[in-house]
Amino acid sequence: MTDTEHHTIPVADGESLVAVHHPAPDPAADWFVCCHGFASDRTGSYEGRCERAVAEGYHGVRFDFRGCGDADGAFAAATLSARIADLRAVLDHLVPDEGSVVLFGSSFGGKTAFHAAAGGGPRGDGTPDERVTAVATRAPVTHGRAFDPLAEAVRTQGEVEYAPGFPVDERLVDDLAGYDFGDVADRLDVPVAVFHGRDDDSVPLADSLDAVGALDTDAALWAVADEGHRFSREAEAQMRDRLFDWLARLD
Repeated sequence: MTDTEHHTIPVADGESLVAVHHPAPDPAADWFVCCHGFASDRTGSYEGRCERAVAEGYHGVRFDFRGCGDADGAFAAATLSARIADLRAVLDHLVPDEGSVVLFGSSFGGKTAFHAAAGGGPRGDGTPDERVTAVATRAPVTHGRAFDPLAEAVRTQGEVEYAPGFPVDERLVDDLAGYDFGDVADRLDVPVAVFHGRDDDSVPLADSLDAVGALDTDAALWAVADEGHRFSREAEAQMRDRLFDWLARLD
């Protein structure tokens, strides 16, 4: 296990995030920053991904978005805009001005990474973030249709539970309506890697096929046989090998 540094990072309204930095052997190394999924946190597979990143020569970073894990805030207020702001706060706090960043996002974390890299959301002016040199995702939420059933439930019932203990309301639905993957496709100009299970019944593989087809940049898609929205241990290991091999070839 690599040595780690814990950081408390202030965001809006007096709230804070908790981030874990896995330092690289070389302080001037590039950064590998993980964005967890919708009702998830920085633990579990993110620790292993950051340790692998350090072994490959990167600084690794994992953190909790507001309303998740050890971060402050209510989950219902953790809209896409809020998560983009959280990610930018982490980058501003940890990454030096001249630093280069690879964003890795799982599921809704992939959506966050895409839109943040493309300059969307709070404090975004449509100019891609120059610190980001590549975006990698696993089963990313790209098109809004993946959240259509949840949005319909919110519109008819008000607050609903996405999962036990994770309530959502119109704040999320209204916020999502302001984002379109077409904006990402128009603006993003860095290499992209997408890993997606062929048997994913939460976010269909077709969404990633459409997203990669829309991007006007180099993009690689690995469609993983016999895997759903959550990867098996074997598929996770395969993904890490292919991901870091892909990153090495970008240099």
